[in-house]
Amino acid sequence: MLVVAALGGNALLRRGEPLTADAQRANIKVAAQSLADIVRAGHRLVITHGNGPQVGLLALQGAAYKPDEAYPLDVLGAETEGMIGYIIEQELENALGHDRPVATLLTQVLVDKDDPAFNAPTKFVGPVYDKEEAETRADAAGWQIAQDGDKWRRVVPSPKPLDIPDMRVIQLLLDQNVVLICAGGGGIPVLRRDDGSMIGVEAVIDKDAVSALLAQKLGANALLLLTDVDAIYRDFGKETAEPIHTLTIAEADTLDLPAGSMGPKLAAAGHFAESGGISGIGKLEDALAILQHTAGTSVVR
Repeated sequence: MLVVAALGGNALLRRGEPLTADAQRANIKVAAQSLADIVRAGHRLVITHGNGPQVGLLALQGAAYKPDEAYPLDVLGAETEGMIGYIIEQELENALGHDRPVATLLTQVLVDKDDPAFNAPTKFVGPVYDKEEAETRADAAGWQIAQDGDKWRRVVPSPKPLDIPDMRVIQLLLDQNVVLICAGGGGIPVLRRDDGSMIGVEAVIDKDAVSALLAQKLGANALLLLTDVDAIYRDFGKETAEPIHTLTIAEADTLDLPAGSMGPKLAAAGHFAESGGISGIGKLEDALAILQHTAGTSVVR
């Protein structure tokens, strides 16, 4: 099977953990062992990943420069693709005993300049703050902020992915049996000009939406959306909460899930399932078990 596995940003950097290289490497090492199980089971593998905490941190670091010297979000997104991809690549090579090629590809993703998301930012990036500190930082930096659980974070535009211009390169690498890490952080958001050339734009695309698009374009057999929660729950957060093991697309549409948590994952899973593939949502450590339908939540047509 060809499997696209999307690693959630919170699975790579747990909520409340410091944004340090050591903390991220420790989590990625755990992720690599789980992903290696998929490869050792005989499946071909493409890996995507989130970058919300990391791209927000780079933006904060950029605030130390003069406003006209700070790098835009598309460039910061490319930096996080390289940074996170490097650690995933290295730890996965170690987990596989260096017996097959692993590569990271910086990936451009096409969006529409008229996408309404540019006027209504929803994508969380960077660290969490209490409300007072978030408001102070927002006033100073011109951010927009929103509540994330019991904390507050910066939000940025998250336009819909339309196409992946680098598909030819991705396919070439897969044809050579490379374990590929691509479209990290939702890919690098780009616009196509009237003359056909492309240029980056200030945004962070939803990683799950891009992963579903990528899986569909590749004709993948399965899409795994891996996070730090073991399944989708009915009545999450209540005493009556219970995990849902299988959902049809129609049933998924009736669930009321927060836009900043499982909502995008379920939407992406449903989108891919419509094409006839297998979609699974669950804990990163359970990746192979989710693929085998013995853990997590399966979304089916």
